[in-house]
Amino acid sequence: MTNIQGIAASSGIAIAKAYQLVTPDLSYEKKAIESPEQEIERLESALAISKQELEKIKAHTQKEIGDEHAEIFSAHLLVLGDPELINPIKDKITNENTMAEVALEETANMFISMFEGMDNEYMRERAADIKDVTKRVMAHLLGVSFPNPALIDEEVVVIANDLTPSDTAQLNRQFVKGFATDIGGRTSHSAIMARSLEIPAIVGTKEVTKTISQGDLVIVDGIDGNVVVNPSEDEVATYRKKQEEFAKQKEIWAELKDEPTFTSEGEQVELVANIGTPDDVAGVINNGGEGVGLYRTEFLYMGKNELPTEEEQYEAYKSVLEQMEDKPVVVRTLDIGGDKELPYLDLPEELNPFLGFRAIRFCLENEHVFRPQLRALLRASVYGNLKIMFPMIATVEEFRQAKAILLDEKENLTNEGINVSDSIEVGIMVEIPSTAVIAKQFAKEVDFFSIGTNDLIQYTMAADRMNEQVSYLYQPYHPAILNLVNNVIEAAHSEGKWAGMCGEMAGDSIAIPILLGLGLDEFSMSATSILPARTQIKGLSKKELASYKDKLLSMATADEVVAFIKEKTE
Repeated sequence: MTNIQGIAASSGIAIAKAYQLVTPDLSYEKKAIESPEQEIERLESALAISKQELEKIKAHTQKEIGDEHAEIFSAHLLVLGDPELINPIKDKITNENTMAEVALEETANMFISMFEGMDNEYMRERAADIKDVTKRVMAHLLGVSFPNPALIDEEVVVIANDLTPSDTAQLNRQFVKGFATDIGGRTSHSAIMARSLEIPAIVGTKEVTKTISQGDLVIVDGIDGNVVVNPSEDEVATYRKKQEEFAKQKEIWAELKDEPTFTSEGEQVELVANIGTPDDVAGVINNGGEGVGLYRTEFLYMGKNELPTEEEQYEAYKSVLEQMEDKPVVVRTLDIGGDKELPYLDLPEELNPFLGFRAIRFCLENEHVFRPQLRALLRASVYGNLKIMFPMIATVEEFRQAKAILLDEKENLTNEGINVSDSIEVGIMVEIPSTAVIAKQFAKEVDFFSIGTNDLIQYTMAADRMNEQVSYLYQPYHPAILNLVNNVIEAAHSEGKWAGMCGEMAGDSIAIPILLGLGLDEFSMSATSILPARTQIKGLSKKELASYKDKLLSMATADEVVAFIKEKTE
């Protein structure tokens, strides 16, 4: 038995055999061929199997998380059927009397080099598609197993170095009981997706792929962040009991599904959810969400070959608003850049894209992209309780400029005879330290704040949250972060406005009592975190926690903060 410690990214206990999601060895030995016809037949067989797999993966992804995520596999299918790629491979087999593997590799490499050398970002993305697709075809030519998470048909725990959003999107909840990765943190894409899929997950172990072999029995303890490899029968029995206790705990949480969120003395706060697509709303409702605190609209733009139309966006926003009825829905305008790219826009390459031309900066410079989104939102506003939030605001001037464009489009729609709600609140996401510092000035102009701690923490601590070497500096409970959060909340309240939080910190069990004491009005989190948070808040006294505020804000380290809050609340 081996124990591996990691970061608990998604709660629950999983016990199943390991499924290694790693690219197989695709090396081969060059040999003389019997006949070109036989090699072309092998190639066509490998292409056909690959096509069947991709169609299954695309259908599964559409069903599980929507069309937007499935578009990447449409692109892969186009590559697989492109005669511009396939015919040269067949010609090489025939003309050079060579193996299908050699012809595939040499032809693919030629196209990949050609596309990677182009200035156009969209064409460089096609190089990545060719790489992915030809790896799959090569695996079938060699007769080796190619990992297909969407095609898993037995209970497994997925083991990987990391999981991309498209990998995670393919996971079938019926069979994938949990996953563990070498890298990543609580705010990585795979961790966030795992929570929305309700799959127990542990990330940042540094060693699971080296330690665990295909078929090993694995326990993923997403509560304590522990991976147990090849456990004893007693160990399995212990974790089965822990699994049952967690299931009972979920039943207790479910009793609060339709209840509002009150502290022990009857103070009400709002628990809402972060979503990425209209399909996510069901999870919000099923988990007792009181609204949507962050709708990440960039998923409408990703995995496509062109910008979504105003009409496509309108239908998506309308769907979310209607499903949520009159509950608040905070929609964040397009936030691309950093780790979220749109290849068809051909954005300039940057040395530090997280601090570069992204989010509101891009939108203000590209009104042909920004205005259709604002029009779609305004048109949809009559179907629910819409609030619009601008991301990455660094200056008051940026907010004024963005709001002016919004009001201009509202006037245009009114002149066109199209109804628009008159009660839309317009706020900003606070994720840049400069904005948090002068929150008082912003509070005079915005209707609300939503604190995006995922970026606020990394910008304040100068520590990339995805960089393992500096991950120790990603400290949500650091007094510097708490002081910035407090400054934003106090500024909002001084002007009679509300302050929410949509970063992962809002659903963190240690952070919740701290934030409650600071006076946070709205907590937005993964839908699956809502009921545990409601249960926790029910047992907390806001008045008592508020009395600790000055002491917490004057502490020197995150460890001091954690030790103090645990002593007072456990």
